[in-house]
Amino acid sequence: MQETLMALDHIRLNFSPGSLHVLNIALAIVMFGVALEIKLDHFKRILLNPKSAVIGSISQFIILPFVTFLLVISLSSFLSPTMALGMLLVAACPGGNISNFISSLAKGNVALSVSLTAIATMMAVFMTPVNFTFWGKMAINFYEHSNSAALVRPIEIDAFQMFQTVFILLGIPLILGILINTKFPEFTSKIVKPIKKISILIFAAIVVLALAKNFTHFLKVIEYVFLIVLVHNALAFAAGYLMARVFKRPLKDRRTISIETGIQNSGLALVLIFNPKIFPPELELGGMAIIAAWWGIWHIIAGIGIAGLYTKFNFGLSKTSN
Repeated sequence: MQETLMALDHIRLNFSPGSLHVLNIALAIVMFGVALEIKLDHFKRILLNPKSAVIGSISQFIILPFVTFLLVISLSSFLSPTMALGMLLVAACPGGNISNFISSLAKGNVALSVSLTAIATMMAVFMTPVNFTFWGKMAINFYEHSNSAALVRPIEIDAFQMFQTVFILLGIPLILGILINTKFPEFTSKIVKPIKKISILIFAAIVVLALAKNFTHFLKVIEYVFLIVLVHNALAFAAGYLMARVFKRPLKDRRTISIETGIQNSGLALVLIFNPKIFPPELELGGMAIIAAWWGIWHIIAGIGIAGLYTKFNFGLSKTSN
């Protein structure tokens, strides 16, 4: 097992500086497309009826990172430290840009989904660096004293550099998108659908680009990584649903909070991993990047599957769910 994990971490990822610039620009366009659908009314709606939004935000930024930390600790014999960091980084990111679409398929609360996307994207500028720094250091400390100590890399997590990068990639596109939507609503209504479609294609391209340039490496470990991501993603969906159920949220809100927790912005995770100022290439973080890349594909498949289950079997329906 140690040899397998070491081989996975030693995978050298093939990315040129030009490719990294493309990834950064692509993610910024994706987030701009998301922001064009966000209106100030969504924030007002949260203030008027905050309970589900607050629970959804706690589920994303408190519960998921904590549960992920427990998972990487319990699976420490089956994970390398960098795989664990990859899982924690994905968990620290905000909801993915397709969560609104998946919520619609699942007959969830789409207005809540859009509101959660807005607030999560804003919170992520601060919470993503804080969560990853806190839980990442905790995980590294644990692995240094575990059976995987030989695999630990001397990683220093620079919270300020990560904050700066996340603000550029999320904060600026978010502010621009909301400003354009507020000042030029007619223009926004004409461009929002094509940009939304383009942004989804760009998101897919981010993941495909990450995998295509490293496809031979990916094929060697897909069976192993597949199971790890499947368990992690299933836990994320379940944590969101149970959190909403504990606080007796309506059925539609439960579905949406589950989806917002299970659909993560793994594109952001990939861009952060490939940023040489945050993670120098010589650290050999193959396991970290492969986890994030496969998350980008799997959570779409799982999200559509979950939406199908919710609608076909009316999963979660009860007499009190209105």
